[in-house]
Amino acid sequence: MDKTELKKIKEKALEAHIPIIMDDTLEVMEKYLKEEKPQRILEIGTAVGYSAICFTDFLAENGVIDTIERDAERVEEARENIKRTQVESKINIYEGDAVEILPTLNEKYDAVFIDAAKGKYPFFLKEALRMINPNGIIFADNILYKGYVMSDYNKHKQRTAVRNLREYIKEVSENPNLETEILEVGDGLAVSKIK
Repeated sequence: MDKTELKKIKEKALEAHIPIIMDDTLEVMEKYLKEEKPQRILEIGTAVGYSAICFTDFLAENGVIDTIERDAERVEEARENIKRTQVESKINIYEGDAVEILPTLNEKYDAVFIDAAKGKYPFFLKEALRMINPNGIIFADNILYKGYVMSDYNKHKQRTAVRNLREYIKEVSENPNLETEILEVGDGLAVSKIK
C-alpha cells in the first residue's frame, strides 16, 4: 500500500470535511484486526475509501474487503483513491443503498464495520449478525454521536438517529451471543465480539 498517497487522501478528506475514521478509532480497531487477521471484512459506508484502504493492512493473505456506498460521487473518488494506493485487488465497492444491497449478500465475514446512516444501525446490525463468522467481530462507529446518545438529548432533527443508536447499543448489550464494549474513542465505537 502506498502510505504517501494514503496521507494525501486523509488530508484532502479532512479539508473537504468528509467524515473519515478518526485516528484513535482506527488505532483501537487495528489492535483487534491485527490479532484476528480477517479473511473478509464488510464495511457499510465507504465514503472516499480511506478506512477500507487502511484496513487492507490487517487482512490475512489474499483477504478481501467488501464496502458499500450509495453516493455516486464518493464511489468515484473511492475508486480513484483505491487505485492510487495500489490496493484494487483487495477492495470491492458495491454502489447503492446498503439497505437494499445487504440482504442480497450471502458471504461470511470475519469483521463488519458499520459507519453509515445512523438511523439504520439496528438494520445493519441484523444483517451483520446474519453474515458474521463464529468468533467474528462487529464494529459500529459514531455510536455515541457527539454525546447525544448517552445524554437526555431530544432535539427533533437528530431524534431518529439518537433513538436508533440507543436501540443498537441496547441490542448488542443484551444479546447473549455477543460480548460488547462501548469505547469512548472518536465519536464512540461499539465493539461486539461473537461469543
